[in-house]
Amino acid sequence: MTRISSLSERPGHHGPRRLVDWINPAGERKVHSLVDKVYKRKNLEVAWEKVKRNRGAGGVDGEDLAAFEASPDANLDRLHRELRDGKYVPQPVLQRLIPKAGQPGKFRPLGIPTIYDRVCQQALLNRLGPIFEPVFDDANYGYRQGRSTHGALRKIWRELDEGHEWVVDADLADFFGSVDHEKLLELVNQRVSDGRVLGLLRQMLRAGVVADGRRLPTDQGTPQGGIVSPLLSNILLTPFDWEMRRRGYRLTRYADDWLITCRSRGEARTALEEARRILAKLGVTLNTGKTRIVHVRHGFEFLGYKIKQGKRPLGLQASKITSGVRGGTRYAVPRVKSVRHFKDQIRQRTRRKAPVSTQELIDQINPVIRGWGQYYCKAHVRKLFHQLDGWIVRRLWSHRHKRWRNAGWKRLPERKLVGEYELVRLISLIPSLNLR
Repeated sequence: MTRISSLSERPGHHGPRRLVDWINPAGERKVHSLVDKVYKRKNLEVAWEKVKRNRGAGGVDGEDLAAFEASPDANLDRLHRELRDGKYVPQPVLQRLIPKAGQPGKFRPLGIPTIYDRVCQQALLNRLGPIFEPVFDDANYGYRQGRSTHGALRKIWRELDEGHEWVVDADLADFFGSVDHEKLLELVNQRVSDGRVLGLLRQMLRAGVVADGRRLPTDQGTPQGGIVSPLLSNILLTPFDWEMRRRGYRLTRYADDWLITCRSRGEARTALEEARRILAKLGVTLNTGKTRIVHVRHGFEFLGYKIKQGKRPLGLQASKITSGVRGGTRYAVPRVKSVRHFKDQIRQRTRRKAPVSTQELIDQINPVIRGWGQYYCKAHVRKLFHQLDGWIVRRLWSHRHKRWRNAGWKRLPERKLVGEYELVRLISLIPSLNLR
C-alpha cells in the first residue's frame, strides 16, 4: 500500500472521498472468520502472559492477579468455552479518578476491567492489531510498536528546522469519554466482517462502569485504561490522519494529542478549520480552551515538553561551549506541570513520617527518578537536573533526621547516598555527560 512520507510534497487530491474508505483504501478482502482465532487456547495463553507482565489492579469482582494465577488453566478454559459458545459477557469496569497533574481539583476517569476481561481484551488485541497496523498513517505515533513520543518529537523538530514555525497546538475534548460507538464499529467493519467479533466489541464498549458503588451505562466512549481502547482510538482517528495528510498538512499525532506545523498563520488557520470539520464527521470535538495557533518563538507544549525559540544570549563565551548550543536557538525543556508532578511523586514518598529505612526509601524513589530522567535526559535540562538532585538529597536528609534543619550533610553526605545506597542522580542520566 502506498504511504505518504512525513517530509513529502503536498499529495495529489485523489483517492477515496468517504472517510470510512481510508480504513480499507485498496479495497482489500475483509476478514470474515476471526473469532475462532481469538478464543484459540494458545492465543489466550499469550494474552494471559502479557496481562501478568503488565500487572495492574483487579476490577469490580475483587479478583487480583494472584487469585487468577492460582488456577490459570481453569480460568483460561472457562474463557475459551464462553467465547466459543458465544456466552461471554464482560463485567462493568471499575472507575477510579486520577488527579490531573498540575490541575488541582480536576480528575481523569480511569476504567479498570477485571483480570478475566483484561485477558479477553488482550486476546482480541492480539488478532485485531496486525489487521489494522498496516492501515495506520505515518503521522500516528501513539500505542504502536516501534513508535514513541520521542519519534514524534523528532519529526516535529525536523519540520521546524525546515521553516514550518507556525503550530496548530490542538487538544480533543474528552476524547475517550465521547467516542461514538456506531461510528467506531462502522470503521472496524471496513476490515473485519466477523459479526461475533463486532458483537464482542459492542459488549465491551457498553459493559457499563461502576462509580461510587453505582452501576452506570456507557452509551458512548471507551474506557481509558482498557487494553483494547488504544487500538480503537487509533482506528477512529485514522481517517483524520489520512485526510489531513492527503490535503498536504504536516500532522503529528499521539493518541488524542496532535499538532500541525505550518509556514504561515494563514495556513495554520485553514488547517485548524479543516481539522475541525473532519473531526466533526467522526463525532469528535476540539477543546477550544486548549487549542491555539502559536509561533515557535512564543513556545508550545507537546507530550510533556515545552519547545520554544530562545531570545537571550548564553552566559558563556562561544569558545567555552562544547555542546554546540548557541544563543537564540530553539530548545526543549520539561513543561512546568511535568516538573511539578515529578516533585509531588518524590515528596509523597519521602514524607518525614514514612515508616521505611533510608535504603528502602531510595529503592522506592529510584525507579521514579530513572523513568522521569530518561524521558527528559536529551532536552536542555542540565541546570534543572542539578537543582532537582540537590532537592532530592535534602528530602532524604529531612526524612532521616525528621526535621528540615539538620546536619544531614555531615551524617549522610551525598557521596554516601550515591555510592553506598545507590541513589540515582538525574545529572548522570544525561548522555552527553556520560560520554565525557
